[in-house]
Amino acid sequence: MKSGYLLPQLLRSFLVLTVFAFLATPVAFAADHEYVGAAKCGICHKKPEQGEQYRIWQESKHAKAFEALGTPEAKEVGAKLGIDDPQKSGKCLKCHSTAYGHTEQVVTDAIPVEEGVSCETCHGAGKDYMKKSVMEDVNAAKEAGLIIPDEATCTKCHNSESPTFKPFDYKERYEKIKHPKPNK
Repeated sequence: MKSGYLLPQLLRSFLVLTVFAFLATPVAFAADHEYVGAAKCGICHKKPEQGEQYRIWQESKHAKAFEALGTPEAKEVGAKLGIDDPQKSGKCLKCHSTAYGHTEQVVTDAIPVEEGVSCETCHGAGKDYMKKSVMEDVNAAKEAGLIIPDEATCTKCHNSESPTFKPFDYKERYEKIKHPKPNK
């Protein structure tokens, strides 16, 4: 074998191995859509003719989900799991803050963790579907990232992985959180 042939062959092998190593390395991908926060949703969804969804959310346990992690009860549950501060643990925040997007790490800086479980936890990151012209066409809104929540959406958090899990009856719980969508 000629030495002039060996160098290009080694270089080619190195490049192939590098490409395979790169492809096998986990890469964090950005969300398909950007978050905007509940206050921006509330611009339109606070009016009586729009169903006052923002007010209904503000009065819900979801809006206070982050606060709940600061209670003595939450700290006691956290201590049993080796968590010093539930309000700073991704294990808790993945279901108590939209900013964590069901992961153990922050997925957006557009929303403060203190916002709790807000609109975009259930309906998807809203920047691409929040315009009125898009929202008026449900198919266009879905294409732009709108999620119509269902039981599977809820059980991302309301499941036996939660240390305070209680049996979850979707129909019963939905009645407590539903927010009207006015007829057009």
